[in-house]
Amino acid sequence: MKSVYDYTVKDRSGAEVSLSAYRGKVLLIVNTATGCGFTPHYEPLEAMYREMKEQGLEILDFPCNQFANQAPGSDEEIHEFCTVKFGTEFPQFAKIDVNGETADPLFAFLATEKPFEGFGKGLKNAALKKFSDMNNKAFGDKAYIKWNFTKFLVDREGRVIARFEPTVDMEEVRAQVKAAL
Repeated sequence: MKSVYDYTVKDRSGAEVSLSAYRGKVLLIVNTATGCGFTPHYEPLEAMYREMKEQGLEILDFPCNQFANQAPGSDEEIHEFCTVKFGTEFPQFAKIDVNGETADPLFAFLATEKPFEGFGKGLKNAALKKFSDMNNKAFGDKAYIKWNFTKFLVDREGRVIARFEPTVDMEEVRAQVKAAL
């Protein structure tokens, strides 16, 4: 049975990083963007990281520009933005694709383990679904991730235990992360 530990990703400098280096940690894996309406999620993510990293939490940040070109900068520009504006200290990796033929295998795996179940109820969520559906038409059955700031919670054994769409309240994310620790 596969786990996240079977995957390798690239850090901001392009070096290969095996996710087995995070064995035994609780992981929150997030696809991010610097110009998105959900970009303020960096603030509660960083607060959670600072509070829980000593208990074994790692937040892995993967910038992606596939959603309305909301992460157009270079890896270094994105990193600078995040560290200056939000004071982020958690690991940030090289910008990737999360959908389509060029989707990073890690995100294809994560989304297969915990498929999309909707953005929730309400006008804002319905609007996001409409925009997401339009944006993701080009990816067909390989539209694994519906929007920026989709989060996957991974237990200490490398199993994907939860998926949070960007519309999920960050307090709920925090509570489930704390329970996983």
